[in-house]
Amino acid sequence: MPESKSRRRPAKGPAQTPSTKAQQPNAVWFVPVMVSLMLLGLAWIITYYISDGAFPIPNIHNWNIGIGFAIALAGFMMTTRWRS
Repeated sequence: MPESKSRRRPAKGPAQTPSTKAQQPNAVWFVPVMVSLMLLGLAWIITYYISDGAFPIPNIHNWNIGIGFAIALAGFMMTTRWRS
């Protein structure tokens, strides 16, 4: 039985790299700031509840909870950009 001719395969070139910049690890300050924001937001809310609304800012009442959540949310949003 006759054999078929083999096909030429294209030469393998360099591996294709994505057009975006290679992802590098975060700066050394990134993780401490991220954790600090999460803890500061938690401490803000706990302080508001323990002081029965007298602290951290007494005149804005329940907006203290929103501020605490916003600070903590900023820390949690930083976790999406965290690279080791």
